[in-house]
Amino acid sequence: MKTLKKSLLAMTILAGACVAPVAALSVMGQELTTEDGKTVDSNAASETKSAGGFLRVIYNPDDPDILGTVLWLVIFGDFALSIYFAIDNYILISPEKLMPRRLIEKVQTAMGQGDIVAAMEACRDTPSAMSNILLAAFQHVEEGFDVIQEAVTAASDLEQEQIQQRLNWISVCGNLGPSLGLLGTVEGMILTFAKLASGGAGDAAALASSIGQALYTTAGGLIISIPAITMFYSLRNKANRLILRMTATTMEFLNGLRNVEVAGDEEAVAEA
Repeated sequence: MKTLKKSLLAMTILAGACVAPVAALSVMGQELTTEDGKTVDSNAASETKSAGGFLRVIYNPDDPDILGTVLWLVIFGDFALSIYFAIDNYILISPEKLMPRRLIEKVQTAMGQGDIVAAMEACRDTPSAMSNILLAAFQHVEEGFDVIQEAVTAASDLEQEQIQQRLNWISVCGNLGPSLGLLGTVEGMILTFAKLASGGAGDAAALASSIGQALYTTAGGLIISIPAITMFYSLRNKANRLILRMTATTMEFLNGLRNVEVAGDEEAVAEA
């Protein structure tokens, strides 16, 4: 039930995030018209055409730009992916996911009784980053406390690296935004100068459409980049704090192992 609610919430946020920039940019993209009483010398038509709003910048049927349209689809796809990875990592990087309370309570009870086998079973029954770190420690319990510390450090680094790899996708989407915006800017300016070179200086609507393509793609790339980079660093810092917290909690559990004798597998089976 919780998973279904989180999925519905993610879909709602994703839909809203995709619609909001379009609506905002549509408000910004008002039609360009000439002043009353003035004539425009146009090579394309005798009457001046408005440049149109944001949707007309994406696709202008009077002057189609296939490359620009494809570029906008890629920008929207990058924006949607950044929202998806941000929601996915936000759900993943939480204390309840990485170090469940029920796991800590079970391990505390087992360690209080000096039962390492029960603590290991609790870790296996509750898969999480915390359980992986604890298992790495318990598996080396007979090799000395220094070896246990090294195992905990290695397991913590491994969990941190796995989380970081998933977080990097947010950074990738955020860094792609300005690059795609810059590509759209260059493409729009190329179209503008191409029309000027062909003698279309009098067609204000066509020139405005090309310049609008350049400016809108730049704005679209920044709209993607700013929240994505902010979310990336926020979640990364949160993940680092949780990893340090899990390591400290593990070492607190293991301080009691200095004087604990662990039975072998055969004795544990016999006792069971």
